[in-house]
Amino acid sequence: MNEVTQSRKPAKDTAKLVYILYLVGLVFGITGIVGVVMAYINKDDAPEWLKTHYQFQIRTFWIGALYMFLGTLLFVILIGWFIFLFWAIWLIVRAVKGMKALDEERAVENPTSWLF
Repeated sequence: MNEVTQSRKPAKDTAKLVYILYLVGLVFGITGIVGVVMAYINKDDAPEWLKTHYQFQIRTFWIGALYMFLGTLLFVILIGWFIFLFWAIWLIVRAVKGMKALDEERAVENPTSWLF
Protein backbone atom coordinates (compact mmCIF):
# COMPACT_ATOMS: atom_id res chain seq x y z
CA MET A 1 0.00 0.00 0.00
CA ASN A 2 1.30 3.44 -0.78
CA GLU A 3 1.52 6.26 1.73
CA VAL A 4 -1.54 8.15 0.46
CA THR A 5 -3.80 5.09 0.74
CA GLN A 6 -2.52 4.34 4.24
CA SER A 7 -3.20 7.86 5.51
CA ARG A 8 -6.68 7.97 3.94
CA LYS A 9 -7.87 4.66 5.39
CA PRO A 10 -7.92 5.60 9.12
CA ALA A 11 -9.83 8.82 8.36
CA LYS A 12 -12.32 6.91 6.22
CA ASP A 13 -12.69 4.29 8.96
CA THR A 14 -13.38 6.99 11.53
CA ALA A 15 -16.13 8.49 9.38
CA LYS A 16 -17.65 5.03 8.92
CA LEU A 17 -17.52 4.48 12.68
CA VAL A 18 -19.47 7.72 13.20
CA TYR A 19 -22.23 6.46 10.89
CA ILE A 20 -22.30 3.15 12.78
CA LEU A 21 -22.46 4.96 16.13
CA TYR A 22 -25.45 6.93 14.87
CA LEU A 23 -27.24 3.72 13.89
CA VAL A 24 -26.42 2.11 17.24
CA GLY A 25 -27.73 5.32 18.82
CA LEU A 26 -31.22 4.30 17.77
CA VAL A 27 -31.02 1.74 20.57
CA PHE A 28 -28.38 3.24 22.89
CA GLY A 29 -28.73 7.02 22.57
CA ILE A 30 -25.36 7.93 24.04
CA THR A 31 -23.43 6.60 21.04
CA GLY A 32 -24.80 9.41 18.90
CA ILE A 33 -23.10 11.93 21.17
CA VAL A 34 -19.83 10.01 20.91
CA GLY A 35 -20.22 10.03 17.12
CA VAL A 36 -20.75 13.77 16.83
CA VAL A 37 -17.74 14.45 19.07
CA MET A 38 -15.61 12.23 16.82
CA ALA A 39 -16.90 14.08 13.74
CA TYR A 40 -16.01 17.46 15.26
CA ILE A 41 -12.54 16.25 16.22
CA ASN A 42 -11.70 14.78 12.81
CA LYS A 43 -13.30 17.26 10.41
CA ASP A 44 -10.39 19.71 10.17
CA ASP A 45 -7.72 17.13 9.30
CA ALA A 46 -9.73 15.30 6.65
CA PRO A 47 -9.34 15.61 2.87
CA GLU A 48 -12.00 17.75 1.16
CA TRP A 49 -14.22 14.86 0.05
CA LEU A 50 -14.22 13.45 3.58
CA LYS A 51 -14.98 16.85 5.14
CA THR A 52 -18.38 16.70 3.45
CA HIS A 53 -19.08 13.47 5.35
CA TYR A 54 -18.16 15.03 8.67
CA GLN A 55 -20.30 18.08 7.89
CA PHE A 56 -23.17 15.74 6.93
CA GLN A 57 -22.71 13.78 10.18
CA ILE A 58 -22.62 16.88 12.36
CA ARG A 59 -25.76 18.24 10.70
CA THR A 60 -27.41 14.84 11.04
CA PHE A 61 -26.82 14.96 14.79
CA TRP A 62 -28.11 18.51 15.32
CA ILE A 63 -31.10 18.23 13.00
CA GLY A 64 -31.91 14.90 14.63
CA ALA A 65 -31.69 16.55 18.05
CA LEU A 66 -34.20 19.14 16.83
CA TYR A 67 -36.56 16.40 15.61
CA MET A 68 -36.23 14.63 18.96
CA PHE A 69 -36.96 17.86 20.83
CA LEU A 70 -40.07 18.51 18.73
CA GLY A 71 -41.14 14.89 19.14
CA THR A 72 -40.79 15.16 22.89
CA LEU A 73 -42.82 18.39 23.00
CA LEU A 74 -45.59 16.90 20.89
CA PHE A 75 -45.47 13.45 22.47
CA VAL A 76 -48.54 14.12 24.60
CA ILE A 77 -50.78 14.79 21.60
CA LEU A 78 -49.55 11.74 19.69
CA ILE A 79 -47.92 13.72 16.87
CA GLY A 80 -44.63 13.13 18.69
CA TRP A 81 -44.85 9.40 17.91
CA PHE A 82 -44.90 10.19 14.20
CA ILE A 83 -42.00 12.59 14.57
CA PHE A 84 -39.99 9.89 16.37
CA LEU A 85 -40.81 7.40 13.61
CA PHE A 86 -39.82 9.91 10.93
CA TRP A 87 -36.58 10.64 12.81
CA ALA A 88 -35.65 6.95 12.98
CA ILE A 89 -36.27 6.39 9.26
CA TRP A 90 -34.54 9.67 8.40
CA LEU A 91 -31.46 8.71 10.45
CA ILE A 92 -31.22 5.25 8.90
CA VAL A 93 -31.51 6.61 5.35
CA ARG A 94 -28.90 9.31 5.96
CA ALA A 95 -26.46 6.89 7.57
CA VAL A 96 -26.82 4.29 4.82
CA LYS A 97 -26.56 6.94 2.11
CA GLY A 98 -23.45 8.36 3.78
CA MET A 99 -21.80 4.95 4.19
CA LYS A 100 -22.47 4.11 0.54
CA ALA A 101 -20.80 7.34 -0.61
CA LEU A 102 -17.96 6.71 1.85
CA ASP A 103 -17.33 3.22 0.48
CA GLU A 104 -17.14 4.71 -3.01
CA GLU A 105 -14.76 7.39 -1.68
CA ARG A 106 -16.88 10.23 -2.94
CA ALA A 107 -18.20 13.34 -1.24
CA VAL A 108 -21.74 13.64 0.08
CA GLU A 109 -23.72 15.35 -2.68
CA ASN A 110 -25.53 17.86 -0.48
CA PRO A 111 -24.11 17.83 3.05
CA THR A 112 -26.28 20.78 4.15
CA SER A 113 -29.58 19.09 3.26
CA TRP A 114 -32.31 18.82 5.89
CA LEU A 115 -33.80 15.71 4.36
CA PHE A 116 -32.01 12.76 2.82
